[in-house]
Amino acid sequence: MANEIVVQNSPVTTRLMSVDDAIAEGAMALFGEKYGDEVRVVSMGTVVTGDKAGKPYSVELCGGTHVGATGDIGLVRLVSEGAVAAGVRRIEALTGEAARKHLDEQDKRLKAVAAALKISPADVPARVEALLDERKKLEKELTEARKKLALGDRSPAGVPAENETIAGVGFLGKAVAGVAPKDLKPLADAGKKSLGSGVVVFVGAGEDNKASVVVGVTDDLTGRFSAVDLVRVASAALGGQGGGGRPDMAQAGGPDASKAENAIAAVKAALEAA
Repeated sequence: MANEIVVQNSPVTTRLMSVDDAIAEGAMALFGEKYGDEVRVVSMGTVVTGDKAGKPYSVELCGGTHVGATGDIGLVRLVSEGAVAAGVRRIEALTGEAARKHLDEQDKRLKAVAAALKISPADVPARVEALLDERKKLEKELTEARKKLALGDRSPAGVPAENETIAGVGFLGKAVAGVAPKDLKPLADAGKKSLGSGVVVFVGAGEDNKASVVVGVTDDLTGRFSAVDLVRVASAALGGQGGGGRPDMAQAGGPDASKAENAIAAVKAALEAA
C-alpha cells in the first residue's frame, strides 16, 4: 500500500491552520501529543478508488521534516511488525537505498539456499515444505522406535521384559534417554496398555542433566494409588518437588537425572507401603 502511494510521486504539501480546522479535514493527531492553537498539516498521496477518490491519502499533524514528493522515498520495505502495548503495534520499514540493499541481501540468501538444495530459487518453498514433512515423518518413526526400546519390546508379542510385581501390583519402571518430556506421557500410556493393570514410571534425562518423570496408573487401580502422589515421590528423589496431573497420569521434574533409578525405587517403596 505504501509503495502504491510512493510511485504516484505526488507532491507533499504542508499548511498551517487551527487544530479544529485540521481535525475537521480528517487530519490524524498521533501518539497523544499536545498541539498549540496553530498546527502544521502535512498531506501526501491521492486516493484513487472508492468514496474518497481524489482526496489526499494521508493527512497528519506533524512537525517533522518530509520529502518534497512521495517518489523521493524510492521504495518501502517492511522488516518487522509487532505489539508494543495494548492496542498499539509498531511497524518498522526500510526506505530508499537501504530497502534496495535489504532486498539484494534477501535475494542472495535465497540463491544460497537454492544452491545448497540444488534447485532453482522458485522451487525453494515447495522443497523446504517437503523436507519439513519428511522430518516430521522421521521424528515420528524415531519416537516410535524409542518407545519400543523403552518398553523393552523385543518379542513378537510385544511383552516388555522389565515387568515386575510390587506388592501384588504390576509395575514397569525405566530410565530412558533421548525421549523428550512431551513424549513421556504417550510412552506411559503404552506401558499401561502393555501391563493391563499396574503402575508405570518413566524417567527421561535431558541434555542439561535435568529429569522429567511421568507416572501412569491404570484405571482399575486409581482408587488405591494416585499418579499425582506417586510422581511427587519420584520428583523428590530427583531433587525436585511438586508435580501434577490426574489420578491416572501425572508428570513432574527434577534437577538431577543421575538419580533416575532412585526415583523408580522411591515409587516402588511407596507401592509397598500403601
